[in-house]
Formats: sequence, C-alpha cells, structure tokens
Amino acid sequence: MPTPPLLALHGVCKRYGVVEVLKDIELEIHAGQVVALLGDNGAGKSTLVKVISGVAPADKGVVEWEGRAVHIKRPHDARDLGIATVYQDLALCGNLDVVGNLFLGREIRRFGFLDEMEMERLTRSLLERLTRNLPDLRAPVVSLSGGQRQTVAIARSLLANPRVLLLDEPTAALGFKQTTEVLDLIDRLRDRGLGVLLISHNMGDVKALADRAAVLRLGRNNGFFDVNTASQEQIISSITGATENVPRPPAPHESAW
Repeated sequence: MPTPPLLALHGVCKRYGVVEVLKDIELEIHAGQVVALLGDNGAGKSTLVKVISGVAPADKGVVEWEGRAVHIKRPHDARDLGIATVYQDLALCGNLDVVGNLFLGREIRRFGFLDEMEMERLTRSLLERLTRNLPDLRAPVVSLSGGQRQTVAIARSLLANPRVLLLDEPTAALGFKQTTEVLDLIDRLRDRGLGVLLISHNMGDVKALADRAAVLRLGRNNGFFDVNTASQEQIISSITGATENVPRPPAPHESAW
C-alpha cells in the first residue's frame, strides 16, 4: 500500500467577499520531496500558502495530514501538525543578533534568567547542520548577506522540528553565490526527509531542485509535472494558459506527461 502524502489538499476553495481566489485546489506534498508551486502574479500562490499555514483558513475542501482529515483554522494548528512557513520578507529583527532572532518569543530561561549560553549552543548546532557558511552568531542580522539572512529564517522555522516547510520566493533578490547556498540548504532539508513547498518564479531554480511542480492559473490548478521529465517549455505553457488543465496531481513517481 503506497504511503500517503504528508499533506494533501482536495477541493480547497478560498473566497474574499464575492471574489473566489482559490477554486477546487488539489495539491500533495510527500516526505523527502520538493514541490514547486508556480503561477503568474495573481494566480493564488500566496493565498494557498496562507491557507496551509492557517493565516487564511479555507472556506471549503478537505485538508489531510498523513491520510487523515484535519482542520487548519489558525497558525497554531499548522505548527502543531508540523508545518512551518518562511515568508518572502523573512520577518527578522535586523537589530537583533542571530541567536536573538532564532529564539525571539521562545527564549530559554534558567533560574529566571536568559540562558544565553544554551541558546547560542543550540543555534550553532542547528546552523552547522544547515550551512557551511556559518555567520557570526552575535552579529546583528542586518549586517549579514541576503543568503545568510535566508538561512537564519529557515533555521528559526526548524526549531520546532517541522515535517513540511513552505518557502515563499527564498532566492528572490539574491546573487548567484547566495542563491546556490540557499538551494543547497533546501536540498539538504529534502535529504533529511522534509516535504518542501517552494514558491518560485525562477525556472532555473525549479529545474535544478524540484521533484514535482504544481501550476496555478487564475486560482485553479492548471498542471502537475514531474520536473525531471517535463520540459521547461511545457511548464511555462501551463503557467501562461497555453495548455489545458491537468485535473489531478501525479503520484510521486508518475509523470504528468
């Protein structure tokens, strides 16, 4: 019997007033896979991330976690399941150092005082598993490179040991070297068994990293692809609407073509 996906969406809809932003969305995220979520501006990608993360709960549809139906009504529900989100703005405090950002709001205390040594030890241990380019843990985050800040944001999301990680444009505005570092980090997260949903406009990043791609167009599914076998032209045609809707996500090892 095949292993169910970590996260599956069936017939998910989201409406703001009279505007239906998402309509009958299907999506699967499996352990140890990177799924690229693609689509033009206004396709519904950010809204879908908000639905999964509990910021904007779905109005209709079924969300399944490891094959069982669950309700994600608020961010705490997503976090309790094992879903973490890193938004494009990273939400870091530039004046705080790396340790302060990782443990902001969840500081470790010992005898009523902040245990700075333990927080620094845990920060160093986590970052050493994620990157070869270890930043100065006591440097203000504002002084770090874009790639290092992205790594800090991802590391903060991993403190709760999530099983699904949502990444919103993690390489936007990064140079080539920094982009390579972030993609290498995502690759290692996949190797650790995490399911990753990657929102990206960069087809080079998608072809280099993703296992599968799901395309949204005007709030609806418009294609599912095995990235290893589908051409870049086929995926772009789905994004622009030149090809017809593919009605269901392919199985983990099944090509949509």
